[in-house]
Amino acid sequence: MDSYSRVVTAVAERVLPSVAALSLRGARGTGAGSGVVFTPDGLLLTSAHVVQGMTTGTATSDDGVETPVRVVGSDPLSDLAVLRADRATAPPAELGDADVLRTGQLVVALGNPLGLSGSVTAGIVSGLGRSLPAREGRHTRLIDDVIQTDAALNPGSSGGALADSRGRVVGVNTAVAGYGLGLAVPINPTTRRIIGDLVSRGRVRRAWLGVAGAPVPLPPATAESTGRRQGLRVIEVVPGSPAGVAGIYLGDVILSVAGRPIENGQALQRLMLGDAVGTRMPVTVLRRGALVDVVAVPEELSTAR
Repeated sequence: MDSYSRVVTAVAERVLPSVAALSLRGARGTGAGSGVVFTPDGLLLTSAHVVQGMTTGTATSDDGVETPVRVVGSDPLSDLAVLRADRATAPPAELGDADVLRTGQLVVALGNPLGLSGSVTAGIVSGLGRSLPAREGRHTRLIDDVIQTDAALNPGSSGGALADSRGRVVGVNTAVAGYGLGLAVPINPTTRRIIGDLVSRGRVRRAWLGVAGAPVPLPPATAESTGRRQGLRVIEVVPGSPAGVAGIYLGDVILSVAGRPIENGQALQRLMLGDAVGTRMPVTVLRRGALVDVVAVPEELSTAR
């Protein structure tokens, strides 16, 4: 075999035993997809849209062993979900870090498209830093740093593994955007925190600041003095929100929150996980050419809000 074939074959041999075909049922009927075993005691990672409305089902491993599973937790705003098998029947896959991926790098997609279990496709990372809209109730969020790949994905691939050349799972296949175009939610420090929350409490706590914004370039003098080229211009402040109480106004340009640079909405969303709820967060904004510091205390995001 040539070197390319050897790499793909080695990844398939390493990761396929950890990939399961999911058959699920719940109040909304039945569903199917793929899942990846990622702990020795039988926890599986999949896509939230695969388990939407589902509670239980079965996971069938590559060698045909069928195991009952139940949904532990689901987070539509990251399109990630965790299931637990009644017993561990497959070795766990190694989770990698999508933050070190480079465009053009070889990746391998493994899953169960169209009911064809144990399917393997290979391609490259076609793009990084893509955004994928996700919705839960009234809330819409952009899943950031999404991986774009030309490895073929089809219905049923969702929840399957996207692995690098060393067989580490760097993404969870989540969507087919069009012919020859696939997307995957990355495995990185942010999504690891989300997965940890799903395992420990079955849901993800998110903080709410109450602003909407758009990225804008900073004036040259501000860019030179702060070492930043872009900020987030505030285009909406919810009345009575933590941002409103803190004294953030329309037209302000947010430069940093809790000492972290804010260049776009995704950067702000990354900070709004559970640890931020109730925490005093210094916010630096540019207002009429001057730097202004305020303190905001994010509240927990409620699905009723």
